[in-house]
Amino acid sequence: MEEKNVQLGLKENWKQFTLLLIVNAFVGGMVGLERSILPELAEKEFLIVATSVVLSFIIVFGFVKAITNYFTGALANKVGRKNLLILGWGIAIPIPFILMYAQHWNWIIFANVLLGLNQGLTWSSTVVMKIDLVGDKQRGLAMGLNESFGYFSIALVAFTTGWIASEYGLRPYPFYQGVGFVILGLIMSIFFIKDTVHHVHKETKSTAVKPLKNIFWETTWKNKNLGSISQAGFVNNLNDGMIWGALPIILVSRGFDLKNSAIIVAIYPAVWGIGQLVTGKMSDLYNKKMLLFLGMAVQGVSLIFMFWATTFSQFILLSSLLGAGTAVVYPTFLSAIASFTNPNQRAESIGTFRLWRDLGYAFGALLTICIAHFFDVDMTIIVIGILTAFSAIIIKIRMS
Repeated sequence: MEEKNVQLGLKENWKQFTLLLIVNAFVGGMVGLERSILPELAEKEFLIVATSVVLSFIIVFGFVKAITNYFTGALANKVGRKNLLILGWGIAIPIPFILMYAQHWNWIIFANVLLGLNQGLTWSSTVVMKIDLVGDKQRGLAMGLNESFGYFSIALVAFTTGWIASEYGLRPYPFYQGVGFVILGLIMSIFFIKDTVHHVHKETKSTAVKPLKNIFWETTWKNKNLGSISQAGFVNNLNDGMIWGALPIILVSRGFDLKNSAIIVAIYPAVWGIGQLVTGKMSDLYNKKMLLFLGMAVQGVSLIFMFWATTFSQFILLSSLLGAGTAVVYPTFLSAIASFTNPNQRAESIGTFRLWRDLGYAFGALLTICIAHFFDVDMTIIVIGILTAFSAIIIKIRMS
C-alpha cells in the first residue's frame, strides 16, 4: 500500500484490524495453556512441591518477555512489525511439544524461555500495529479490543486445559490446542498480515506531540505521566504474577478440586478480557488518570479481601472484581502511552512500558517465594494488595 492511499481509523482498516485481533487470540491462547495446570503438573509429574521451584517458570517467563518487549519496540521501525511477528511465531513452534513430552522440569523452564520470546515479539507487534492503524481518536477502543481478545483467550484456554486435564489427564491432551495456535498464528502472520509502517509516516506528518529527549528514561520515570503509567503497569503485573503462581496453590490448600480451581482462576482473566470491550472505549472518552486510579484501587481492595475468602462464591466475586479493575487499567495504559509520545517514538516507548510492566510478572513470583519462605503463602495476597493500593495513590498524586 502506498503512503498516499493510507487512511487512519478503525473503520478504514477494519479488515487488517480484525485479522490482528484473531492473531492476538492465538497469542493469548499460548499463555492460557499453562495458566491453570502447571503447578499441578509440577507436583504430579515431576514431584515438585516447593513454591520456589513451581514459580520458577513464571520468573523466567516474566524476565524473558519483558526484555523481548523492549527490543521489539526498539527494533520495530528498523526490522518491521510484521517480520518481528513472524519471528515470534517461529520461536513458538517447539513449545506445545515440550510441554507434552518433557521428562525433566528444566525442559518446562526452557519452554517458558521460548514462550517469553514468543509473547514479547507477537503481542508487542500486534499492539503497536493496531495503534498504527487507528490513529489518535480510537486508541482506547483499539487497545480494549486487542487486550480483550488476548485475555479472554487466556481465560478460555485456562479453563479448557483444566477441564481436559481433569477428564483425560495432565499430559498430553491439554497441550494439543497449542499446536493449532502455532500453525494458525504463523500462517496468518506470513500470508495475511501487512506491515503498518506507512500508517506511522502518515500520522507523524500531522502530530503535535513533541519527541522525547530520552525515550527509555522518560517513559520509565522522569516524565510524570509516562512514569506514573509505567509504575502502575509494573505493579499490575506484579499482582498478576502472584495470582498466576500462588492462587492455584492457595485454592488447593483451601480444599478446592482442580475443576473448581480452574473456574476461579479463569474467571479473573475472563472478566478482564470481556470487560475491556467496554473499558477500552471509556479510555477514549473519560479522564485517563481517573480510570487508572480507580482500576488500581479496585484491584488492591479485591486482593486484600481475598485473604479472608473461604467459599467458592466469595472467590468468584473477588476474582471478578480483580478482573474488572484490571480491565479498566489495561487498555488505558497503552492508549495513554501512545497519546503522550510522538508516532515515530511510539513503538520504543510502548516497548519500554511493556518492559517494566512484564518485569512485574517475575518480581511478583519472586515476592511470592520470599513471603512463602517466612510466612504462609496466603500472606502474598495481603502484601501485593497493599502494594497495588499504594500504586493507585502514586497515580493520584503524580499524574497531571
